[in-house]
Amino acid sequence: MHPLLHIQNLSKSFGRERVLTDVSLHLSQNKVLSLLGSSGSGKTTLLKIIAGLEQQSSGEIFLNLTEISKQPPQNRNIVYLYQEALLFPHLNVLENIAFGLRLKKQNNLEIIDKVSQMLRYLDLEKHANKMPNQLSGGQKQRVSFGRAMVVEPKLLLLDEPFGALDSSTRKKMQTLFKNLAEQLKISALFVTHDLKEAIIMGDDISKIQKGKLIQYESKQVFFEDENSGVKSEIDFWKGIN
Repeated sequence: MHPLLHIQNLSKSFGRERVLTDVSLHLSQNKVLSLLGSSGSGKTTLLKIIAGLEQQSSGEIFLNLTEISKQPPQNRNIVYLYQEALLFPHLNVLENIAFGLRLKKQNNLEIIDKVSQMLRYLDLEKHANKMPNQLSGGQKQRVSFGRAMVVEPKLLLLDEPFGALDSSTRKKMQTLFKNLAEQLKISALFVTHDLKEAIIMGDDISKIQKGKLIQYESKQVFFEDENSGVKSEIDFWKGIN
């Protein structure tokens, strides 16, 4: 079976600064690929190029075997989620989630049915009429996820989505997303700087450093790679004990 997302020899420069160099990766349908990278590694630039918010200097991007580099963002059926929830402050939870469906001018009864189902998935039914300023950080992020997933995008791009949350809420959101990814058959590229989170969230794993990307054949290969950071992480915790 062909990959849902296939990127081939993609590079990006801003003036004389090379940000991405010959990046190639593939993402299978209904899978989550973790992309591990530190600040300044080029990971956010890569997501913006896939979403159509930036244009690559060279290389190709295929979604379901269609080259999408010339397509505007709104035609790619890709949703990009940021660290901040970015909810509409004048809309309640239900209408925030319904926003994309209303843009598509779907039937109102169909919208209510889909949003109600998403509220159940997210355990937000009792919060449906609340405004964003009445929600906790974790609740806002759940609404953001609901708004993204209810439109059934081909691909979700997640840019450090839990980075602004406290550790307890972050763990809950990780569990929620893993469950939703399985239930809704989500295909996603999950970007994080956190090694543990990358291992937890991804079915597969890749790493980007100074604009160069490695995609590992398996998590086991990643664990065994001296440059993956796994060994130094283990050694760190052993040293504390």
